[in-house]
Amino acid sequence: MTFGFAPSSAASLSTSASAASASRMLEPAEWAAAGIPLLRNPREVVSGLHARHRPGPSTAIVAVLDPDERLRASASFIRRPAPADGWQFRNALLSQLRRVIPHDLRRRTPVRTAVLLYCREGDARWTEEDGAWMWGLRDACTLHGLRCGAYITLTRDGWQVLGEGRGGRRPHAGSAPEPFATAEAPPPLPRTGGVASEILRRAAAR
Repeated sequence: MTFGFAPSSAASLSTSASAASASRMLEPAEWAAAGIPLLRNPREVVSGLHARHRPGPSTAIVAVLDPDERLRASASFIRRPAPADGWQFRNALLSQLRRVIPHDLRRRTPVRTAVLLYCREGDARWTEEDGAWMWGLRDACTLHGLRCGAYITLTRDGWQVLGEGRGGRRPHAGSAPEPFATAEAPPPLPRTGGVASEILRRAAAR
């Protein structure tokens, strides 16, 4: 007669859930091999999103760029405190994309590109949380008809485009927003002098 203990169903479910979650992330080598398009001016993109959304820790910003890297839409949200899971991140990103811009699923090839900026604690080195965001971004782009673009982290040390080795010290997670090119220009100041000015002066004196 043999005695033993069969694993509980709860333990089996927990183990399978952990394995599934671990598979829903991308390693840096996988991300680099995925052919992610390079940003022509990553600092301008980062500065623009930072000034527009002013992210704090655990803030994710998903943005859609046109072929000329002009910003077409963006949305930010706070990540809920839960284990990193690419599937959950994918759903959150897809929900934001659907809210701010129509899908491009009818196109044969994607034209617009989605990038993700994530503000977090720690340094710029890759973490499993980053891997889950990468998986989520790639899957959300596929489901929304977009090209998967850069994944950028923003920490106290600065910003870093993961998989590319490009980064900078400003902006960083604690810096004040910087002015950026897409901001609306202030209205021009009225000119002084000339015939129009003289007419206005006379009208005001009446």
